[in-house]
Amino acid sequence: MKKVLVGAIIALASVLIYKSYADDRAQQSILKENTMLIQQELKQVSKLIVTEGHFVEVYNYADSKELFGALVTADKKALVVVNAEATISYDLSQIEYEMDEAQKMIHIKVIPEPEIKINPDFEYYDVTADYFNPFKAEDYNAIKQNVTTSLLKKVSASSLKSNAENRLISELSRIYMLTNTLGWTLTYGQEKIDSAKALEAMGKTLID
Repeated sequence: MKKVLVGAIIALASVLIYKSYADDRAQQSILKENTMLIQQELKQVSKLIVTEGHFVEVYNYADSKELFGALVTADKKALVVVNAEATISYDLSQIEYEMDEAQKMIHIKVIPEPEIKINPDFEYYDVTADYFNPFKAEDYNAIKQNVTTSLLKKVSASSLKSNAENRLISELSRIYMLTNTLGWTLTYGQEKIDSAKALEAMGKTLID
């Protein structure tokens, strides 16, 4: 009878050990699959997000050169019309992140700054210059620099920034939804991204 009891205990212990081992292997397999799925999603969103806008700038350029004091000057001027295409983009392939499988956490460490590019097309009208003060290369360079500075201010004050923010949040929300569904936690810096509102706040922090 004692032998039968000992045998039953050993058999039960073997079953429990085997079940525990099988459950652990199943959990490890699921964890590995989830990790690969999240990594794949991170690769898929690593694309360039671009918001485009069209701007028109009218710029009056004038310059005077004194010849014999302030009484006699040589003047030059130009009316410049600029049509420009502006883009705000994120190269999300440069996202830096860490995965903590034990804690089921994704730590986004760095998201690249937005890149603002302006492609202006200059058209010159009413260009006049005196013989002693002709247009030179530095005049055209000054015009381009002043116009570019003005356009950058317009882009910063326009809806392009908020549109870029919305596009960024749209891409990052895919990561948030996936991690949330799989029971993982998403963080950026020291902040836990646990809601759509937190994700929106994260996007505003990046675009500002």
